[in-house]
Amino acid sequence: MRHSYLLLYAAGALLVLVLEALALAGWQGWLPRRPVEQVSQAHPMPAPQPATQPQTPPVQVSERPIEGYFRELRAQLRYVPARLGSELLTLDIPSRMLLAKSAARQANLDEVGLGFADVYGIINAESSWLPRDGSSRDGTPNLGIAQFEPDTATALGVRDPHDVVEAVHAAAEHMREAALWSASRIAGLKLSKPERARLLREGVSVYYNLSSRGRALWDGRDASRLPAATHAHIRNAQLGAQEAAWLEIRGGAAELADRARAGSVLTAAAGGAP
Repeated sequence: MRHSYLLLYAAGALLVLVLEALALAGWQGWLPRRPVEQVSQAHPMPAPQPATQPQTPPVQVSERPIEGYFRELRAQLRYVPARLGSELLTLDIPSRMLLAKSAARQANLDEVGLGFADVYGIINAESSWLPRDGSSRDGTPNLGIAQFEPDTATALGVRDPHDVVEAVHAAAEHMREAALWSASRIAGLKLSKPERARLLREGVSVYYNLSSRGRALWDGRDASRLPAATHAHIRNAQLGAQEAAWLEIRGGAAELADRARAGSVLTAAAGGAP
């Protein structure tokens, strides 16, 4: 019996020694770390990245499709002194005709009973084809060759009223609106075809030259209440349109004469051949 107690005492003492040894080894770092700690060191967690603000791409102003056409047209225009010895420049006659025809075509003025000669006439009435600035009686600026007021230019989408190409094309668009308005004012009148065409163009000048309140004075029957400046505008637009028609006829006649001369040369050459 006494031998059994001795064995139990010895086993207990040995167990205490083992536990103390393990504790000492752990405190000294002699034992390997747990697998979880090893994995943690092998694959460290990524450090948090600071939040970045999204970058806004720069705003790009796109070019209008018509701009390429306008550039080509500008390259064909030629300028001459407005008067002998003057530094003020104006478009030469072929450039005026080219620009008026282009503007009328782009605005489809033939659909409302107008043509290139009417564009030529309106610009003649507004500025005599001189790219200059002026002002209305109330001091409102009139800009460029088409004499647009700033609000009118903005409404028509004109970026530069002093650009003759853009301004004349915008003037043709404005004339299209004017022709529709004029046609509605004279729609109920019994008129011959020539008289309707004349009054249509008179209304275009009224629309182009006057404000909304001033336009109400014109009904196609009586133009006596219109301002003197508007009567002058109507007259100068008519004279300008007649000039354009004459220039077109003269240009066609000159082309025919050139062809006739060329034909005569060819005929003479053919007759002289053996």
